[in-house]
Amino acid sequence: MLRREQIRLRALKRAQMANISTDLLDCVPDGVFAVDANWRITLFNSAAEQITGVPREEAIGRPCCEVFRASICETACALKQTLATHRPVLNKVVYIVNAHGERIPVSISTAVLKDARGRVIGGVESFRDLRLVEELRQQAEQQVSFSDIIGRSAAMRRLFDLLPPVAESDSTVLLEGASGTGKELVARAIHQLSRRRERRFVALNCGALPDTLLESELFGYKAGAFTDAKKDKPGRFAIAEGGTLFLDEIGDISPAMQARLLRVLQERVYEPLGAVEPVPCNVRVIAATNKSLRTLVGEGKFREDLFYRINVVRLELPSLRERREDIPLLIDYFISSFNRLKGRDIAGVSDAVLARLMEYDFPGNVRELENIIEHAFVLCRGGLIEIDHLRPHLRGDQEGARSGLPAGLTLVAMEKLLIQDALRRHKGNRAAAARELGINISTLFRKLKSMGQLPVKKPR
Repeated sequence: MLRREQIRLRALKRAQMANISTDLLDCVPDGVFAVDANWRITLFNSAAEQITGVPREEAIGRPCCEVFRASICETACALKQTLATHRPVLNKVVYIVNAHGERIPVSISTAVLKDARGRVIGGVESFRDLRLVEELRQQAEQQVSFSDIIGRSAAMRRLFDLLPPVAESDSTVLLEGASGTGKELVARAIHQLSRRRERRFVALNCGALPDTLLESELFGYKAGAFTDAKKDKPGRFAIAEGGTLFLDEIGDISPAMQARLLRVLQERVYEPLGAVEPVPCNVRVIAATNKSLRTLVGEGKFREDLFYRINVVRLELPSLRERREDIPLLIDYFISSFNRLKGRDIAGVSDAVLARLMEYDFPGNVRELENIIEHAFVLCRGGLIEIDHLRPHLRGDQEGARSGLPAGLTLVAMEKLLIQDALRRHKGNRAAAARELGINISTLFRKLKSMGQLPVKKPR
């Protein structure tokens, strides 16, 4: 009788403790569930019900893969990994499908579940709903982007401020910037903001074509103009009528083509090959180059009159190393884009990768960064992009990294680098550097003092 009563009391105590545990877990905002050795759910708190849309009474006793339908259940179950290695998984980002068929991003953590004697009896997993985080991230993206151009640096904010008034005018625009800085994106933004947005935006890379082809591409030709001209072909000026024509790499065209283009911009007429009458045109021209046209004019390689004709409004696009604070934003943007395009669920980059990319000089600018992220996507099977997923020249202390910098910057070192770059660009003017960094000058002084860049006043 005594033995039976002891067993009954212990069972009652365990039930009371289970109720207490459930009550406590119902106060936790994260979803929590536990499984036994047969992968059947033994515990399911209120937050788990809300996130998955599955009532507790339906979840208890069912296999966890039927309730917690995650993107890793079939191939890389985190809980199975934890039970096999006895090592917890922390804050891994995956997607689940709730009872309504909605795909929800969650951050999961796992641990082994043991009894009072230390024996493994199952596992426990917590998961946090990241939908609010995702909404906030999207709102932040909207605040730091302008017509698909990403950036929150002072240089990009100045560019964003200039685009609306430039778009309102009908003047010719010259975009100067290194290759890969997004000149065509800026040209498209100007077109979309202008009164010509309902008409065509036509782009042509002038540097990729010889004179004969470039002339026919720009101005078109009439049937019979040459042997293979069986019928009329409209040129880019005709196709862009009423809209915008974007001429990329304009610094590479020959003197003869410069003369023909000058006449179009001055007279607003052009002559297709084989035509006998000029054709009027109503096209806004946006020209772009990765060279300094003023330098080319001084060297006699570019017509001065054409330079002044296209240099009515000049916008200079900063290189990526001049706007390093935009690198994390661009990384997130490219990862989100590739996740959608490739049906993947890469969560982001590791701290080591972010540090390496922050210290790299990016000779190919934004285009190179996009290429680096796409390359890492091919090698990364899930979770975070790590150093091993980067191209060889980006791993370790190699020539691709900035000279004199440590391999792997801390956040403090990144901040110091950005401040030093701003001061260098403004020749030591702290007020101008603070404005560019978007901080108060007193904040800049405090940071410089903490970095040992200001002399400490000695007490008298």
